[in-house]
Amino acid sequence: MKELKHLNKYFKKYWFKLLMGILITIIARVFSLVMPSYVKKSIDVLEGIYAKTISFTEAKTNLFEYILIIIGAALLSGLFTFLMRQTIINVSRYIEYDLKNEVFDHYQLLSLNFYKKNRIGDLMNRISEDINQVRMYGGPAIMYGIQTLTLFACLIPLMFIKAPTLAAYTLLPLPVLSVLIYQISKIIHKRSTKVQEFLSTLSTFTQESFSGVAVIKAYSLEPKINSELRDLAQEGKDTSMALAKVNAWFFPLMILLIGISNIFVIYIGGRQYINGQIESIGIIAEFILYVNMLTWPVAIVGWLTSIIQRAEASQKRINEFLKEVPSIKNHVNQETPINGNIEFKNVTFTYEDTEITALHNVSFSIKAGETVAFLGKTGSGKSTILDLVARLYDVTSGEILIDGTPLQNLNLNNLRSSIGAVPQDAFLFSDTIENNIRFGNENATHDEIVEVAKKAVVHKNIQGFAKKYNTILGERGITLSGGQKQRVSIARALLKDPKIYLFDDCLSAVDTETEEEILNNLKRESQDKTTLIVSHRVSSAKNADKIIVLENGSIIQEGTHEQLNNVEGYYKELYINQLSGKE
Repeated sequence: MKELKHLNKYFKKYWFKLLMGILITIIARVFSLVMPSYVKKSIDVLEGIYAKTISFTEAKTNLFEYILIIIGAALLSGLFTFLMRQTIINVSRYIEYDLKNEVFDHYQLLSLNFYKKNRIGDLMNRISEDINQVRMYGGPAIMYGIQTLTLFACLIPLMFIKAPTLAAYTLLPLPVLSVLIYQISKIIHKRSTKVQEFLSTLSTFTQESFSGVAVIKAYSLEPKINSELRDLAQEGKDTSMALAKVNAWFFPLMILLIGISNIFVIYIGGRQYINGQIESIGIIAEFILYVNMLTWPVAIVGWLTSIIQRAEASQKRINEFLKEVPSIKNHVNQETPINGNIEFKNVTFTYEDTEITALHNVSFSIKAGETVAFLGKTGSGKSTILDLVARLYDVTSGEILIDGTPLQNLNLNNLRSSIGAVPQDAFLFSDTIENNIRFGNENATHDEIVEVAKKAVVHKNIQGFAKKYNTILGERGITLSGGQKQRVSIARALLKDPKIYLFDDCLSAVDTETEEEILNNLKRESQDKTTLIVSHRVSSAKNADKIIVLENGSIIQEGTHEQLNNVEGYYKELYINQLSGKE
């Protein structure tokens, strides 16, 4: 159970509620123990009537009293059982809430490399299914475990006090049961781990299938996907059945052993009564009730073992991610205001996952308020520069300075809150268009949102929808066209009003006429903002204060549109080709 030690901090946090729940559990079980002894007394009264050692009137009075005590104890036991669930089960929900927040907060701290290595379906399964398995340990397992321990602690001594020989025979099957549970639980642990791992695989497959449904339909891949899902389902069935077969041994074994205990009670108890070793036949009835009271706790031992083994397997998977150390850390706690001066000094960067060196010894400087465009072929390192400015990665060698301060010495929250980024693949949430734009500034008014939408030249498109700005977008903004998604993303960045704009080929899906209008609006909006534009189009770059051309991660040209257009090279060739294409 070493992996489950991670939950100890939550048990300490809710120690008072847990303690109250444990006390209430013990009280509830103690009240439940009242019934068997009073059933014995009731049988003794009936036996007394038969033997004529007690009068009918006295017997009637005693039986009425015993019945009231049994009913009262049952009601009190039921009340405390309800309170028990209200405390301990609630604590398990609090722990589930806290653990989900902890995992999700940690997910957000992890770098992009982590998300390149791990699939979304697996991440989702660990924060949902795995945590649900852990919750069962933090609530039901504790509750039923305390119930079982309380009954064992109270019943077993009580049985030995009342009839030692009969108690010894009655409890004889329990050690056998313990050994069987220990052996079976080891198998359960291994198979539970496999089941949880398979659920992650299934989640990943279905998530990717739903996300890529357009491609599946376009290429008529439905039969292939269905076949793969059938194979996965078969594997899942085999894995789950392997676990179910082991779990299936628990209850039959327990019922068998409890049945043997009942036989011992009736046979041994009957012989002892006949031989005069026990004074009353009521003790046999009392012991049968004791054995049946132990049936559920003994049976629950197997279920508890299964829960704990599943929780252990799930918590181990959760801990694997919680132990992941973020490669990008905030080293500065004090506020570090950003003005927008950017300088690259001999920057080299290699992607960890692919080991591709995207930038080689790159150096340039950008003054606050300047607009700089980056051009080059695909894979030349343009987008990498924007990622490094936002510190989504740390450089392999060299140094990046913002306002003369190394990037690592800036408050990470201040840095990123000063940046308005529009990625190449515009991402929108399954929410209204207005809320997607408001993501840039949660305090923005509707009028401010409309204003930036006009500047991004998407207002007319939004007005064309039946619900206008209240239109709910599909997942990843699938309701909108590629160009509309890009323009909504631009509006979101404009609403943030940052010190630094990062535009990563964000006009690739927009026609040239709309592009020109947006660029003119952006030029007015970014007059005092540092703006970095990545593009494949000269039209997006020609009005920039500086143009930097990259090839294979190195700078091959740098200057204004006029300067670069007057020398032979990549930029002039690209300009001529795109100009003739436009004509």
